[in-house]
Parts: sequence; structure tokens; C-alpha cells
Amino acid sequence: MQRPDGNLVLLVALIGVLFAVGGLLSGGSYLSLFNLQSMASQVPEIGFLAIGVMLAMSAGDGGIDLSGIAMANLAGVASGLLALSVFPVAEAPVAFTITFVSGCAIAGLIGGAVNGLIISRLGITAILCTLGTQMFFTGLTVVLSAGRAVRIGAPGPLYELGNGFLFGIPWSFVLFVAVAGALGVVLRFTPYGARLMMTGSNRIAAEYCGFARARIITVTYALSGLLAGLSGAVIAARNVNVKWDYGTTYLLIAILVAVMAGVKPDGGYGRVINVVLSAVILQLMSSLLNFIGLSNFVRDLAWGALLIFFLFVNRYALVEHFAAQLSSRRSPRASKP
Repeated sequence: MQRPDGNLVLLVALIGVLFAVGGLLSGGSYLSLFNLQSMASQVPEIGFLAIGVMLAMSAGDGGIDLSGIAMANLAGVASGLLALSVFPVAEAPVAFTITFVSGCAIAGLIGGAVNGLIISRLGITAILCTLGTQMFFTGLTVVLSAGRAVRIGAPGPLYELGNGFLFGIPWSFVLFVAVAGALGVVLRFTPYGARLMMTGSNRIAAEYCGFARARIITVTYALSGLLAGLSGAVIAARNVNVKWDYGTTYLLIAILVAVMAGVKPDGGYGRVINVVLSAVILQLMSSLLNFIGLSNFVRDLAWGALLIFFLFVNRYALVEHFAAQLSSRRSPRASKP
């Protein structure tokens, strides 16, 4: 019998606890439809970035993408300036929205591919490479926008993406779940997913198997950049403006989400569903802290403490240990001969 995913069980349990605690402390208002919709609409911004971090970490060799939010801001600014120069927002809202969202995705894909090529072809350590490209993307965004916010506006389709609903569920959350589900299928059922995890868990074995590591790394970081571009599109859709310094704390939160999801910093393991649930938990916690009335400084302190705690938990495989103990207690003992 296959052992259940301990991290998945823990994350589902945490969601239940947060709903219960939030409902009790707020007298039920925490669980109101309006608040649930508000929380769901905020998940995709971090969620897309966190899945990108998961992909980079799964690749192994200390892989990580520190350029995610900088890439998201660059994608939003560059694509916004391009779309504004081609289509009048008021006269062609559909064409403007398609151009803007497609531009964000393409810009993110190109930026991520640049990261992957530098890491795989030049042998630069991922953390140093993406730290450098983070600064480069931020500087390029400042140059393009002259340091000012770029007003995207609120054309109908783009406004719906950021603030509209489908059967009561925010469109942005629907997009996030759809993209996450598609990526989860790719990682679970395609050769690329198997090769990515094998490359991350045992690089030498992967090389002996003939895997094209450089191609796998490039594709992985390109996907991470694509997700950052989609995050930039959602940010613009929700906020009307895009700017070079938006989401300065998002990098820490995205890494925290990935670590909470059980992604191994050494590589070789990562589940998209765990990252989605982890992103939901962070948003539930953030909203709960707001209901309690704690300041943003306390929230940042809590995020840092959580990151250290889950690094410790994952390092010593505490979740797997307790899951194995629980499974062994529930399984019937073998009869003696």
C-alpha cells in the first residue's frame, strides 16, 4: 500500500485549522463569501511565483529563481508600454488585453530562458545568476518606465481577469488553478517531469542515462519565467498600474510557500498541488493576522520564523517520520508463522 504524502496531509490539516480559528476569532466574518473571494483573488500573484521557485529548486544543485518578482514587474511594464503604443485602451479593450497578457507571458518566457541558458551553458551557480538577473531586470524596468508607475488602465477583459468572477470564483484564481493543474500533469505524466526530478535527485545518474541536462535546465527556468510573466499580468489586472518596485517582499514569500510545500532545496522533489495549498495557507494566515489587527512588521517576522521552521522540518524529514509512524500503527500486524 502506497504511503500517503505527509506534506499534503499536513497542508490540508492546516487549512482546516485556519478556517476554524479564523471563523471563531472573527465571529464568522472571516468565512464570509466576500472575504473568501478577496483571499482567492490574491493567491495567484504569489502562487505563480512560488511554482516557479519549486521548478528551479526541483532541478537540484541548489537551484533557485530569485528573479521572479523582478521578471513579473519587467513583463508588466514592457508589455504595458507596448500594448499602450499599439492599441487605444478605450477603443480596443479586447485587442489591448490579448496583446498585454501575451506580451507578459512572452517577456517572462524569454527572461526565464536567459536564466536557464546562463546557468546551463556557462555553469554559473543558479543563486548568483538569478541574483544578477534580478538586478538587471529591475534596472531595465526602471529605465523603461523612467522610475514611474505605468498606468495600464482597466479595459473590460483585463479588469475581469483581475476582479471578475466565474460562478463566484475569481477569474485570476481560476487561471491559476488551470495553469497549476496543467503543469502538475506535465510533471507527473511526461518524460520531461521524470527527467527533471531525476536530474535534481541524482545528477550523475541522470548524465549516465543520457539526459540532456542543459536542455532540461533551460526549459525549467523558461517555465519559471513564464509563470512570473503571468503573475505580472495578474498584478496589472488587479492594480491598474505596474511599477518596478511592486511586491518587494514577494521573493521571501514565494520561497516560503515552496518550502512549506515540501520542496527539497537539494532538488528531486516537488508537487504542484502542495505548492497551491501552501500558497492558500499563506493567504489565509495573512488575512487572519489582519483580522487580529497585527502590523505588517509582525507578519514579516512570522514569515521568517515559518521559513526557518519548515526548513528544519524538511531537513530532518519530520513529516515523513510521523506519517510513517501513523501508517505503521494503522496497518495490521503480520501474523507470526
